[in-house]
Amino acid sequence: MKRRTFLAASSAVLLTPHLSFAAEAKRRVAVIGHTGRGNYGHGLDTVWLQMPETEIVGLADANPVGLAASMAKLKTTKGFAGFREMLDQTKPEFVTVAPRHPDQHHDMIMAAIESGVKGVYCEKPFVRTPAEADSLIAAAEKHGTKVAIAHRNRYHPALAQIDQLMSSGEMGKLLEIRGKGKGDRRGGGEDLWVLGTHIVNLFAYFGGAPQTCSAIMLQDGKPVTAADVKPGAEGLGPLAANELHARYLMEDGTIAYYDSIANDDTAGNGYCLQLIGSKGVVTWHIDRDPITHFAPGNPFDPALPPRKWLPITSVGVGKEETNPKQIKQVHNHVLAVRDLIDAVVDAREPICNIHEGATTVEMVCGVFESHRQNGQAVELPLAERDHPLAKLPSTG
Repeated sequence: MKRRTFLAASSAVLLTPHLSFAAEAKRRVAVIGHTGRGNYGHGLDTVWLQMPETEIVGLADANPVGLAASMAKLKTTKGFAGFREMLDQTKPEFVTVAPRHPDQHHDMIMAAIESGVKGVYCEKPFVRTPAEADSLIAAAEKHGTKVAIAHRNRYHPALAQIDQLMSSGEMGKLLEIRGKGKGDRRGGGEDLWVLGTHIVNLFAYFGGAPQTCSAIMLQDGKPVTAADVKPGAEGLGPLAANELHARYLMEDGTIAYYDSIANDDTAGNGYCLQLIGSKGVVTWHIDRDPITHFAPGNPFDPALPPRKWLPITSVGVGKEETNPKQIKQVHNHVLAVRDLIDAVVDAREPICNIHEGATTVEMVCGVFESHRQNGQAVELPLAERDHPLAKLPSTG
């Protein structure tokens, strides 16, 4: 079974809520945030308020003002300055690691795993290096903890409709996959980490595991050197480049390209993934509604009449969405968190699990490592497990 077909089939679990909760006590949940250092992501804290089968038993935030405000928002009286103290005292089953800054994720997730929680839901980017991912995978396997990463697009029902478009032949032959960053002031390395991880995660959904990466990183039009590397914003670790171009060979033989250029003059409209087929193009715009469209017709034939962009909804191509509640539950993380709980109950991996998160980290660091090796194709998973930009040789 092809990877994307398997994953589409597994996502059908989301359409049927697990029935075991009715007879059980509410699931005990704790939230870890950090006001001023990544805060609480995009709704990773409040998702639990929308799930009557859960109760928030603790909240940790090292910022006392933020802690007080978040305690009121989450309707809990159990607030802690330290997340380890919270884990020890409240004994949650599930934990959200919510800060957007990934420099905190490893220690927060590790503490949750070692405290005995059953499931962790983590904001993206997952972690900063393959070595950090290795450490967490080993711990999760040792303790039997399920970890899911908040690439919420992976839970969208439109994925199954795109799979159908591809398998039916309506798109023709898949020629290539293309992705672009948002292209705002963060274009380049920061864009790749903060927003591009959504794109490359979908590369792996449609093309299977990446085999190689070749890339070039530029700062103001010149190849990045060690002198350009600085501590990245949002706890991203060593960072450089206001322009980068990457090429991935995927498991199924497809080539996927990712590009990000600072201030690219697209007003953010270029932030998307495209599946380019011989008979049509699928464009997935992150965080839009409808999130994806199909433009039928040979994309290279100028003689064709103007192409229509047909929305792809949960019920098909060119059809009006009949389940807006489900789409809302994709955006607000409800489907992802319910899948995590079900994964614990069913003893399976979540749909966007720790291994998917680790692959995304490999794809980002693969760009850095290829540039360090003068644009050569590097094999994934990487031999270099630490941060490649920290080892970029000086040109002077």
